Amino acid sequence: MSEPDAIDEGFYSRQLYVLGREAMQRMGAASVLIAGMRGLGVEIAKNVILSGVRSVTVQDEGHAQWTDLSSQFFLNESHLGQNRATCSLPQLSALNPHVHVSAHTGPLDKHLLLQFQVVVLTDTSLDDQRYFGELCHSHGIRFIVADTRGLCGQLFCDFGKEFEVLDQNGEMPVSTMIQSVTKENPGVVVCTDEQKHGFSDGMKVSFSEVKGMTELNSIGPVEITVRSPYFFSIGDTSAFSNYEHGGVVTEVKQPCKLSFKPLSEALGDHELLQMNDFGKKARHETLHLAFHALHIFMKKEQRLPHIWSQQDADALLAMVRELNTVAQLEELDEVAVRNLSYTAQGDLAPINAFIGGLAAQEVIKACSGKFMPLQQWLYFDALECLPQGESQLAESSFSAKGTRYDGQIAVFGSEFQEKLERQKYFLVGAGAIGCELLKNFALIGLGAGNEGHITVTDMDFIERSNLNRQFLFRSQDIGKPKSDVAAKAVRVMNPQMKITAHQNRLDPDSEGVYGYDFFKGLDGVAAALDNVEARVYLDGCCVQHHKPMLEGGTQGSKGHTLVVVPHLTESYGPAKSSSNNDIPLCTLKNFPHHIEHTLQWARDQFEGLFKQAPENVNLFLSNAGFVEQTIGHGDAEALEVLGGVWGSLEDMKTGGQRPMNWEDCVSWARCKWETLYNNDICQLLCCFPPKQVTPTGLPFWSGSKRCPHPLTFDPNNTTHMDYVVAAANLYGQIYGIKGTRDAASIRKILEKVNVPSFTPSSSVKIHLTDKEMEEDKKKDSSDAEKTRLEELKGKLASPSLKSSAMRMYPIDFEKDDDSNFHMDYIVAASNLRAENYDIPAADRLQSKRIAGRIIPAIATTTAAVAGLMCVELYKLVLGHQNISSYRTAYINLAVQYFVLSQPCRPPHFEVAGEKYSVWDDFHVEGRRSDQQEMTLGDLLQFIKEKYNLTVSSLFYGTAILYSGQEERLQLSVSDVVRRVTKADIPPHKKMLELIPSFAEDEDCESVPPIRYLLL
Repeated sequence: MSEPDAIDEGFYSRQLYVLGREAMQRMGAASVLIAGMRGLGVEIAKNVILSGVRSVTVQDEGHAQWTDLSSQFFLNESHLGQNRATCSLPQLSALNPHVHVSAHTGPLDKHLLLQFQVVVLTDTSLDDQRYFGELCHSHGIRFIVADTRGLCGQLFCDFGKEFEVLDQNGEMPVSTMIQSVTKENPGVVVCTDEQKHGFSDGMKVSFSEVKGMTELNSIGPVEITVRSPYFFSIGDTSAFSNYEHGGVVTEVKQPCKLSFKPLSEALGDHELLQMNDFGKKARHETLHLAFHALHIFMKKEQRLPHIWSQQDADALLAMVRELNTVAQLEELDEVAVRNLSYTAQGDLAPINAFIGGLAAQEVIKACSGKFMPLQQWLYFDALECLPQGESQLAESSFSAKGTRYDGQIAVFGSEFQEKLERQKYFLVGAGAIGCELLKNFALIGLGAGNEGHITVTDMDFIERSNLNRQFLFRSQDIGKPKSDVAAKAVRVMNPQMKITAHQNRLDPDSEGVYGYDFFKGLDGVAAALDNVEARVYLDGCCVQHHKPMLEGGTQGSKGHTLVVVPHLTESYGPAKSSSNNDIPLCTLKNFPHHIEHTLQWARDQFEGLFKQAPENVNLFLSNAGFVEQTIGHGDAEALEVLGGVWGSLEDMKTGGQRPMNWEDCVSWARCKWETLYNNDICQLLCCFPPKQVTPTGLPFWSGSKRCPHPLTFDPNNTTHMDYVVAAANLYGQIYGIKGTRDAASIRKILEKVNVPSFTPSSSVKIHLTDKEMEEDKKKDSSDAEKTRLEELKGKLASPSLKSSAMRMYPIDFEKDDDSNFHMDYIVAASNLRAENYDIPAADRLQSKRIAGRIIPAIATTTAAVAGLMCVELYKLVLGHQNISSYRTAYINLAVQYFVLSQPCRPPHFEVAGEKYSVWDDFHVEGRRSDQQEMTLGDLLQFIKEKYNLTVSSLFYGTAILYSGQEERLQLSVSDVVRRVTKADIPPHKKMLELIPSFAEDEDCESVPPIRYLLL
C-alpha cells in the first residue's frame, strides 16, 4: 500500500467486517517473510497476501519436483527443475495489487529475518527452527512454524516476551438497554426483559443516555458481577441520584498481554498443546513427540522415512519412546507414530489448506493485534482417512510414478488415485468456498480421469469485492460468470481436469437439468452455498438419490463442515425457522431501539418507494386484472397498493406524486423528509405523549420504548442534505429523470419548495403489537375506507392512464456501487431515524453490512473449511462405513476454537413396528417386464406384498392421488397424477415421490416415501 491507512474498501469489503479498520491499518504497515514454497508455504502466502499486509517475501532455495504438483497450485510441469519461489512469484503478485510481493532464492540468514515483523517457516529443519526462533524472540519478531507430513500437521507460534491483544474475540461489544438501577452497594442494573443481556462475569461496561442517575454516564468502565441472565451488579451507587429511565450499557473491550516461550523452551512443554479434536488427546500429545523424532530421523538419515516402510517406522517409534522417557506421557499412540512414518513423504492439498488457513490467520493476529493467538502448539491429523480393515497394499503401489499426484500416491497408493480420477462430482457454488474446493479438486485429481467429471454451477457474476477471497478470479474477470472463470482457472492448474461450468440456480425450476439421470450418474455432491434454502434443497436431492454430500460454510473467522453419508449419518435436514430473529413490524414502524431497527426500516423504505411502487405501476399498466386481483388480497392492502399506484401516475400539480422535472424530484424528497422525520413523529407523540403512563401507572416510554423527538430540517446539516440528494436522485431514476449531486444547486431549489403544514390528529390509531395490527386487518373496513377504495377503482379505470409513457423503472438494491445513491439513501435515512430516537448512529461500513445483509468473510477461514471438506472427501471415496471415521467440524480461528466430532446417526422412526430413517424409501419400478406401466392398484398391491403394508391414502405433493377412490385403481399411476394435478408430467421427470399413509399405522408422523420410477 502507498500509505498504511489507504484501505481499498471495494477490495477488502467483506474482510473489513471481520477485522475492522484499525486492524487493517496495522496490517497495512507490516512485512512478512514466508520460507518454503511447497504446497503449505504457497497456501499460507496466498492467504496472507489476500489479507492485505504491506509486503510479503517468499523464500525457497529448492526447485520444483513432481511431488510438489500434488499441492503447489502455482506450479505446473513446465516449472520442474526451476526455483519454486521464482516460479510462484507472478501468480502470488497478481492476487492483491495492494501488496508488494518479492522472492528470495538464497538461504535464510540473520540479516534477512531482521527485515520483517513476522517470520513463517515451513519445510525447515528443527535446528533452523530453534536458531531462527531464538533470533526472532530476542528481536521482537513474531515467529510461526507450520509443517505438514502426509495426513498430519503442526503449528507453532511465538509472538515474543510481551504481546498485546487488543481485541480477544473480534465480536461486536455486547450492548443492551436498561430497565432500572438500584441505589445501594452494590447497585443492581436490571436490563429490559425482551432478551438476555449477554454479559459475563468480570466484563467491563460503560453507561450512556441514563436519565436521572446521570453519574453513571460519566464514570469510566465498570467491572460487573453477573447475578442472572437479566441483571448484574456494579459498584456503590447509594450516593448517586435517583434513576428515572432509559440508558444503554455497553461492553468495553479490554486489551490483554501475553508472554510466549521461544521454540527451544516450548518444545518440552506439553502444557502448551492446544487440543482440537478431544477424542484424540493422546494422539496429539504423541504427535508432538513424533514430529520431534521425525526431525531427529531426518538429520540422522538425511531423508524422510521410506513410504510404508516397516523398518523406518520401527526406528521412528524407538525415537519417540526415547523422547518419552523425558516427556512421561501416560499414553503413547504407537499406531499414530507408525502411520506418520508410513506417510511422511506424502504432500496432501487438503491438509495444507487447513494448516495453511490456520497459519495465515496467526500471521494476521501477529500483524494486527486482533484475536487471540495460538498458545503455542497445535497438531492436527486425519489418520482415520487411511484404508480400514484391508490387507496392506504392496509398497510398490505407493512409490513415485513421475506424475503430478506422487505426493498423494505416497499416502493412499495408485489404485486410490485412479478411483479419485474416476469420480463424478457436482459442485454447487463457485464463490469463496467453491474456488477453494475446485483448487483442491484439481490438485488431488478428482474427476480428472477419462471416466471422471466435475460439474460446477453458479449463477453469479464476479464482482470486485469477490477478489479478496475468491482467489481464482482477477480484476480482468469482473463481470464474467464465476463458474466459467473458475473452471478455466483450475484447468490451468491441472490440464487433466474434466469440468463443465453451468450458470443455473439449483431449485425445482432446474430439475430439467439436474434431475434423476443427472444425480444417478454422480458419485457425490459438494455444497458451497451461501443460503440455507439452497442447502436444504440440495440435501433433499441427495437424500432422494442416495448420494453423499459435503457441506461447509463460513461467517468471518467462524466456519463449519458437515459430511452426509447415505444410511450412515443424518442429513443436513429441513430449514430451521428464523422467525425468532425477525424484528416485529411495530418495532420498525414506531418503537425502534437499536440501529439494526432503523437500518431495516430504511431498507424497507427503499424497497417500498423505489422498487415495489414502480413495479406495481408497471403491473397495473400491463395486466388488465391487476386492480381486481389486488382487491382480492383485502381492503387494507388494496388501499395501500392502489393508492400508491394512483399517486405514482398522477401529476404532482394535481395532487399526485408523478414528477415532471428535476425540481419536482427535489420537492418530493424534501416533503418526504418532513413526513418521515417530523410529521410522523409528531403524530406518534400526539397518540403517546412523553409523560404518558400505562394502565398500571408505569411510564409508557420506558424500557425498550424510547421516546422520540421530531427533527427540524436544516440545509446546513450534512445528514439532512444527504437524504434529500439521495432520495431526489432515486426518485428521479424511477421516472427516468436525470438528477445531480450538486448540493449547491439543490439548496437553491429547496428555497422555493413549499412544505405543507401538518397538524396531528387524535383519531389516528397506532398499533402497539403486531398481533393487534393483524387483528385490525381482519376487521371489516370502515365506510370511509370502502368509499376511498371505490374512488380509486374509478380513477384507475381511466383509459388515459394506460399509456406506455407512464411506465416506471424499478430499482433493485445494490450495496456495492457507491455511485448509485443506494447506500447514500440507506445511511442517511437510518441515521436520521436514529436521531429521532436518540440511537447512536452507524457509519457507512456498519450500515452496509447490516442493511446489505453481508456475511463477513476472510480467505483464511475459507481455506481451512475447504481443506476439512476435502479430508472428508477422501473418506467418502475410500468408502469408509464406520461413522467414527467421519468428522463434523465447528471452528473459530479468532480464538483457536475447534470442535471436530463424530457426526450424528440418522434419527429413526417407526411404521407398524418397523424402524426407518430419512434414507429409507419404498423403491418401485413403474414399468413391468412387458413395458406396461403399473396401475395404481398394481402399486398398492406391490407395497402390500413386498412390505406387508396397506396403503390407505396416497399423496403427490399436496394432491390426493388415492383415498379410497376405486375408479382410479385401474388407471396407470402417471395417469392418476395427470388427472389429479390437471397437468402433464414434465418429460425430464423420471421419478415421482409419493407419500403414503398406511392402514396399519395411520397416526405415525413420518413415513418413508414411495419413489416411483417412470422409466
